[in-house]
Amino acid sequence: MIAIHPSPVPTHFSIPKSTVIETVTPVDDKAMDQLSHEVQELFEQQLRVDSLLALSRKLQTEFTARLQSSPQCMLPSHNYTLPNGKEHGTYLGLEVGGSTLRVALVDLDGRTSPRQPVRIRRIVTSPIDSQVRDLRGLAFFNWIAGKIGEMLLADREAQDYMQLKEPLPMGVAWSFPIDQTSIRSGNIIGMGKGFHCSICKGHDLGDLITQACQRLNLNIRLDAIVNDSSAAVLSRAYIDPSTRLAVILGTGINAAIRLPISSLHMSKFGRRDFPSTVVSHVLVNTELSMFGKRAFPTTRWDENLNAHHMMPDYQPMEYLLAGGYMGEIVRLIMIEAIETAGLFDGVLPPALSAPYTLDTHTLAAIEADIYPSLSPSCQLFQEKYHLLLAPTPAEMHFIRQVILAVSRRSQGYFAAAIYALSSLLHEADQGNLYNGLDHISIGCDGSVINKYPGYMENCQELLDQLSRIDPEKRKRVVLESAGESAVLGAGVAVAMANASEGSPSP
Repeated sequence: MIAIHPSPVPTHFSIPKSTVIETVTPVDDKAMDQLSHEVQELFEQQLRVDSLLALSRKLQTEFTARLQSSPQCMLPSHNYTLPNGKEHGTYLGLEVGGSTLRVALVDLDGRTSPRQPVRIRRIVTSPIDSQVRDLRGLAFFNWIAGKIGEMLLADREAQDYMQLKEPLPMGVAWSFPIDQTSIRSGNIIGMGKGFHCSICKGHDLGDLITQACQRLNLNIRLDAIVNDSSAAVLSRAYIDPSTRLAVILGTGINAAIRLPISSLHMSKFGRRDFPSTVVSHVLVNTELSMFGKRAFPTTRWDENLNAHHMMPDYQPMEYLLAGGYMGEIVRLIMIEAIETAGLFDGVLPPALSAPYTLDTHTLAAIEADIYPSLSPSCQLFQEKYHLLLAPTPAEMHFIRQVILAVSRRSQGYFAAAIYALSSLLHEADQGNLYNGLDHISIGCDGSVINKYPGYMENCQELLDQLSRIDPEKRKRVVLESAGESAVLGAGVAVAMANASEGSPSP
């Protein structure tokens, strides 16, 4: 997935000096009420169901156009089929993200198994901090191999696999740009700001990981490389045959969708060799974050965020609705309230002076606060942002109303985007879409869609409303949680690759 996500306190954004407020401004309740009403109006005016349906249509038109022309979006993977649910065995799943490495042993028992069809037997999570990002050349891949070895040493059955003649098959969910050349190979394009293994650019990812494991005498064979959104489709489709697309919504956003090969321009496939068997469909990495610049209505606070981003307009959908940006939009509105309405007596708390210091965890806690006085939120805000005095109930009610407006808009825009993808799927694949199914399932992973209070439930209600008013009468779209989809999907991808080549299950 090609994405530029903000770190908790990024260094590549500038903030106007005017936001550092030194004078004390008396609280102006009337001005704060007026700003609160304006926020509600600006953020909610496009959230009527008929407006969201119109927005969805605009996004669908953009999706269709990018299937034919864009080199950055709607990228076909090397996954041409979905799992049949009969794949079985134990596989190593590896997720390499921008901030986290996960290594897991994945057991597949089959869709109809009386036991859990797919489960993680053991998983180890390691942060990819600045020290790891500073590793040069092959050292980063040696570090990955070391973490794989540590996890395997902790599992007795895995140690038994290491003694076998046949290596343990491994799949990798890789979250960085890659020019994939086959299901198990691809040349690294780059790894983004902060990583220093630039010597590896242009080298084959499969070879780099395999050779690093060999240097540690790990009996492992890399059999599949997938991106995170494709992994989410595979992990959910393994247990639910109605799955045709999946979405990741956490710090950023992306989605993958299964489409007919004929719906994409052939230039999208480059010079690749297709499988010897007849294939008709392919999983497509949408790079969903990049869509919507001309479709989504914005506010002055959105324009402020975009103008000070290191890559303005690069990922317009992500800037408006993803978890990495929701807190910053709220912070920018708070700054205006401080300057014009005397919020916090007109003084910006130093702990909130830098961009992206208001995180989604804080937003979620305040939105979930059910006490009329919001006293838990007041205490949380005071402690987390080192305020001399706790916010007054009136101030916290204002902040909570802003948070609600931002999160509701995120849910509305997300629902419109997902409905647009499902409509694209319906039009592109009418003959094969439902195959006896009465609905389409969407696998969902990511901290916002799965953990933010009420997010998935509210989005499901919006999708149902869109379906009811749509004159096209689409089938119902159902959001389903797909937790830990990257490592699970990597394991499923390996099982599918081995099955297609006749390799035995471990």
